[in-house]
Amino acid sequence: MKTIFVNEQEAVRNWYVIDAAGKPLGRVAAKAAAVVRGKNKASFTPNQEMGDFVVIINAEKIEVTGNKFLGKMYYHHTGHVGGLKARTFEKTLERDGTAPLKEAIKGMIPHNRLGRRLMNNVKIYVGSEHPHTAQNPQPLEV
Repeated sequence: MKTIFVNEQEAVRNWYVIDAAGKPLGRVAAKAAAVVRGKNKASFTPNQEMGDFVVIINAEKIEVTGNKFLGKMYYHHTGHVGGLKARTFEKTLERDGTAPLKEAIKGMIPHNRLGRRLMNNVKIYVGSEHPHTAQNPQPLEV
């Protein structure tokens, strides 16, 4: 029996919208990463961009459990000696409401060229308005 491969240009790409208000950060990120990667399709291929587009609204209203709101830290390094910078979840959310979700999804997809291309298929917005109504995104439950 011959394996059937779907070409990236011939793949059917759907649009989904996730309302993140009041939902746990990890669950929203895991669902979005799986859909963007294409793992919800029978034609999933690990080395191709076969996934769908995901629009996430109300990113600033994401929830975290326990003491993570004040205790969870986000780190980055400037590249200089002693250049490790740290910011709490609260400060990160205050500065950019989309950053925690973006970092969580980025950590769940491959760390290579494919992963960088897949991140372009995730659209995260603060508030309930988004400019992708023409694509008619279907609601996706988490």
